[in-house]
Amino acid sequence: MLDGGTRRCGVSESPQQDGHSDGPTAVRMLVGAQLRRLREERGITRAEAGEPIRASESKISRMELGRVGFKERDVRDLLSLYGVHDDEERATMLARVQEANESSWWHAYGDVTPNWFQRYLGLETTASLIRTYEVQFVPGLLQTEAYARAVVRLGHSNAPEDEVSRRVRLRLARQQMLTSPDPPKLWAVVDEAALRRPIGGRQVMRDQIEALIGTVIKVPNVRLQVVPLASGGHAAAGGSFTILRFPQRDLPDMVYIEQLTSALYLDKREDIDCYFDAVNRLFVEAAPLKETVRILDRIIDDLGGAMR
Repeated sequence: MLDGGTRRCGVSESPQQDGHSDGPTAVRMLVGAQLRRLREERGITRAEAGEPIRASESKISRMELGRVGFKERDVRDLLSLYGVHDDEERATMLARVQEANESSWWHAYGDVTPNWFQRYLGLETTASLIRTYEVQFVPGLLQTEAYARAVVRLGHSNAPEDEVSRRVRLRLARQQMLTSPDPPKLWAVVDEAALRRPIGGRQVMRDQIEALIGTVIKVPNVRLQVVPLASGGHAAAGGSFTILRFPQRDLPDMVYIEQLTSALYLDKREDIDCYFDAVNRLFVEAAPLKETVRILDRIIDDLGGAMR
C-alpha cells in the first residue's frame, strides 16, 4: 500500500469488482466498444439507449465497457435503434454476442475465484504483452507448484486441502499459455527481496529460483529482471502492478492492481501513461537482463549456504 508521503499515480476510475484468438472477455469488450461507437454516431445518449431495452444509463455504460454479458434480444433492439438494418452486419454482431457469452475454462474454478479476479483471467488470456512488477512474491505465471501452494496457504490459512489444491491447479493452468503456439510476451521485474524471502521454506525457494533460471534460458517469450536490494528506492516503490496489452486495436492497455479483497482495473489514458512511465523506468533501474541468471545463481548459493 502507498502512504501519503509517496508519489502515486492519479486514479481516475474507482475499483471495478466484476469480474492470438479473442477470449470471451475480449469479445465482450469489443462488442461493447462497437455498440458505443454506433450510439455516438447516432447522437443518442446512454439514457435514451436504455429506454427500449428497459435498462438504466449505468447498465448501458457497463455493457459498452464489456463488464456484463449481453442478451441477444437487447443487442437486436439496440442495433435497430442505432439504424443498423443490414442482415449480414446484424448477423455478424449477434455471432460475436454468442461468442462473448461463452463460458471460459476458468469458470470450472468459480467456487475458488472471486468475480473481480475472473475478469483479470479473461484479460490475461487475451493479452499479447504482459508487463508486471512484483515486490513480495514470484509472479504467479512463473511459480512452481510447491511455491504456489505455500503462497495460497498464506492467504487462505484456514482453507481445506481440496480448496488449496484447486487454487494451485488454477495457477498452474494459467501458466500453460506461456508455452502455447501463439504465446504472449511476459516481461517481469521482481524485487530481489521477493526472491530471497523463503516462502514455503528454503528448499521450496531454492527449487523456485532454479525453475526461474530454466524458464529464462528456455522460454524466449519470457524476460525477467531483478531490482537489486542495493539499488535503494526506484520508480515503482508504491507496490506491485501489471500492465496488459492486447492484439486488438480497439482494446486499450489495462493496468491491474490487486488488493486483499478487490482489484483496480485502470484503462484511462492518463493512468496508463503514469504506470507505463513507471515500468519503463523500472526496466532501466533494474539489473540488465544479461545479469538475471547470475543474480539468481547467487541467491541459490546463499540459500544453500543457509541450509547447511
